[in-house]
Amino acid sequence: MPSSPVPGVDRRLFLTSLLGAAAGVAGLSGCANGSAAADTAEGAASAPLADKVPAGTSLKIASYQNTQQLQFRLARFGELPFKVSSWVNIGAGPDVINAFRAKSLDLANNAGIPPIQAHYQGFDAKIVAIDITRKPNYLFATKPGSDIHTVADFKGRKLAFSQGQAQGVVLLRALKQAGLKYDDVKLVPLTSNQFLTALQSGQVDIAPLANNQAPAYLQQYASKGARVITTGVVDLLNLLWAPASVLADPAKAAAVAAYIPYWAKGQVWTYENPDIWNEEFYVKTQNLTPAQAKSISDLANKPLFPPRWDEAIKWEQETADLLAEGGFVKKFDVSSLFDHRFESIAAKAVPAEYRR
Repeated sequence: MPSSPVPGVDRRLFLTSLLGAAAGVAGLSGCANGSAAADTAEGAASAPLADKVPAGTSLKIASYQNTQQLQFRLARFGELPFKVSSWVNIGAGPDVINAFRAKSLDLANNAGIPPIQAHYQGFDAKIVAIDITRKPNYLFATKPGSDIHTVADFKGRKLAFSQGQAQGVVLLRALKQAGLKYDDVKLVPLTSNQFLTALQSGQVDIAPLANNQAPAYLQQYASKGARVITTGVVDLLNLLWAPASVLADPAKAAAVAAYIPYWAKGQVWTYENPDIWNEEFYVKTQNLTPAQAKSISDLANKPLFPPRWDEAIKWEQETADLLAEGGFVKKFDVSSLFDHRFESIAAKAVPAEYRR
């Protein structure tokens, strides 16, 4: 496999760090059977969704840090119309893709880049729900003792970069916005769960952190010269997606369709009840102070569920093209990533002010 055209980045290292050797082999096997899989997915996408979930249907659903169960319990939504055989404590895109491959996960909540990465690896999965993000969810943290104050200062520095996660595309968009080329910086391939350690040790100069990670990092390292740099760069898509094989099963597809309104209403509930969520999640489970929790919820995006996915598809295409420019993926038409049978479900489940 050839090296990436981006200086300092070896794509073999990316595949090793993001997938592992076993998953890489599985990806090659998936490509070999790609035609049959594509035919199956095409048929599934044209089959109408069942009105009711058949008895005995179950799904394995991602719930990073158990947020989904907590959200549903606090909102008092009642029982789902199917069985959740396991809530999987998983969130990072590369981990989700591996879990999809292992058939230990049926449905996940991620940003826009993991479906692109899955396609590049030869794994067929589809987007089934969209929430539009208008405000930045990520900022850039410096290592302790850094003299970096703006994105322009990233030139010549070591930047933590995850090809298969939202943090990666936010970084690429920030570089483009600042007029920096890929060969102006050193991209260090890591997954997001390695970013904090890499910053603390000085392995990287900059790492993208989620808004909810920054308070704890600054509390520990601001006195040692660490700081955060904010930008206007957003990662537009918060989405639900599932393997094409799951969606080809009529019973599981019906369960996915039944889950989407709960997912959408859950986000609305959290947005409308920040004080409860701050206390029950950030304070009680993340050990943040009430003030730190409030600083996070103050930056929260108002959930917006589009009845049509035109803007989402356009954004996803721009993201895929940006990755292709850097040689991280091959250029392709992202419309194949969306299962339009589910397009309007989320929007119909929420009040008009949350439709966009």
